[in-house]
Amino acid sequence: MSGERASSEERPSGEVRAADRAPASGGARFDLPEVDAFTRPYWDAAAEGRLLIRHCAGCDRAHHYPREFCPHCWSEDVRWRPASGHATLYTWSVVHRNDLPPFGERVPYVAAVVDLAEGPRMMTEVVECEDGALRIGMGLEVTFRAGVPVFRPRSGAVSFPSPAVPSPSSASKTTS
Repeated sequence: MSGERASSEERPSGEVRAADRAPASGGARFDLPEVDAFTRPYWDAAAEGRLLIRHCAGCDRAHHYPREFCPHCWSEDVRWRPASGHATLYTWSVVHRNDLPPFGERVPYVAAVVDLAEGPRMMTEVVECEDGALRIGMGLEVTFRAGVPVFRPRSGAVSFPSPAVPSPSSASKTTS
């Protein structure tokens, strides 16, 4: 691609919605990656509906976002490895306004951070879920929109409730 952003019509996976097409004005898109030689395997796999992460042979840990070295032990002995595509919701925010194309046509949308089953955290978007149904710890699975990984609720997944934290008033109550 040599610095050019591909239109979503050139990406073979996922349904292309009107909001995913290049703006009529021909302006820049802010939702598609700039692919380079290093990240090409990641984006090619995503276009085929597969999620890859980097794995370090030195310390046996996975990491994301893709880097040429391990951020844990600094080893350069890292390789691409298929990820399960399973994750749990760590946190999210519902975005109601975004002026960058094509996000303005998608609002509201759920920007999220998920914990991949392999360990790393990943920034993403949660789709196919009402924002009122989101819960920290809920099970998610990867899906792809125009060759970009996003996550949706995992069917049959068990949600993990957030730990109960007693309020200061209830913690100080005593029984007689």
